[in-house]
Amino acid sequence: MPTAESLQLTSLSVHSTALAGNRYMDPTTRRVEVILPPSYEREPSRRYPVIYVLSSFAGTGYQLLNRSPIAESLDERISRLHAQDPTLPEFITVLPDCYTALGGSQYVNSPVLGRYQDHLVHEVVPLVDAKLRTLAASAHRAVVGRSSGGIGALWLAMNHPDLFSAVASHAGDGFFRMTTPPELLKFCRRVRRYGGPEGALKTWLDAGKGPRPGELFDVMTIFASGAAYSPDPTLPLGFALPVNWHDATIDEAVFARWLRYDPVEICDEEPYRQALAKLNLIFIDAGTRDEYYLDMAARKLVSRLRSLSIPVVHEEFDDGHMNTNYRFDRSLPALARAIAG
Repeated sequence: MPTAESLQLTSLSVHSTALAGNRYMDPTTRRVEVILPPSYEREPSRRYPVIYVLSSFAGTGYQLLNRSPIAESLDERISRLHAQDPTLPEFITVLPDCYTALGGSQYVNSPVLGRYQDHLVHEVVPLVDAKLRTLAASAHRAVVGRSSGGIGALWLAMNHPDLFSAVASHAGDGFFRMTTPPELLKFCRRVRRYGGPEGALKTWLDAGKGPRPGELFDVMTIFASGAAYSPDPTLPLGFALPVNWHDATIDEAVFARWLRYDPVEICDEEPYRQALAKLNLIFIDAGTRDEYYLDMAARKLVSRLRSLSIPVVHEEFDDGHMNTNYRFDRSLPALARAIAG
């Protein structure tokens, strides 16, 4: 096998107005990590397509570059992919930082968390195109993510076909009608131990970078989704919950707001259907043992897209939800070929 060539890493800084005034005083200056392709320094007149990689819940871009003796960082993975397949088109990889105090942003605009969709579309993409030698057109941009990053990637592609022409979602959130109720039951049980949602949220926020109860991770996914999908700055939490935590009664009005962000619910509506139909590639996968049943969400979305005559690549694999970054081995080459110059 050819020897893997080290890729160059660089970092950009964006001073965001879209994130200003967020409830949790999350920083408005963000690092944008970038992986440059093998030939970037050798060929100074060459321009490259770009793949934007959105992190999963409780993660951020720079974590994908962490070094480990037993696991590949994303740049090491891309370097190996190029070494294994010399025909693989080269691309720039962009890793935004969209972490929030609640663990994530879901990559949408929220008056509580900040306007993360606008941050990416109007701040990060223009910065990357201004600072790096990109092929600055939608035909040469793709977006991919895992879990929360997967639904975020779909959301951006569905709303901005002017920016992206290919998308991949690894175990992306979705099919809320079926996958969310089990999480809400779990949520109700767990927040009782803290005297209710406000106590659970305070425990999480007070922990800072210190240790925190592991059981709060899934609780925070509900909080972050609420802040993203059903914000209400007039409420004590800053957002409405889709469930009464005392007896697990669903609040249908709030849950209806969440459904407006579910790709399964809205993919057949305009302008989303037209945006999806324009994409050069839609890649969707999930593990058949996914603990959040997101393999069923993937199947449901794929079924709906195919009923609309929208082509989609669908794969399943024998694994759960966690520690599946190896699936980038499937999506990144496919995206690179879909957006190659």
